[in-house]
Amino acid sequence: MGTVVVLVIVLGIVGLAVRSMVRDKKAGKSLQCGGDCKHCGGHCR
Repeated sequence: MGTVVVLVIVLGIVGLAVRSMVRDKKAGKSLQCGGDCKHCGGHCR
């Protein structure tokens, strides 16, 4: 039973992280340069 609870918690955390990355990508932020495109020559998108 404890294993199932831990698994659900871990899956929830992973799901929130993925959702955050998808939202950032849709907002034009890059995963490679943190959305600060002047540091990567403007090739973030």
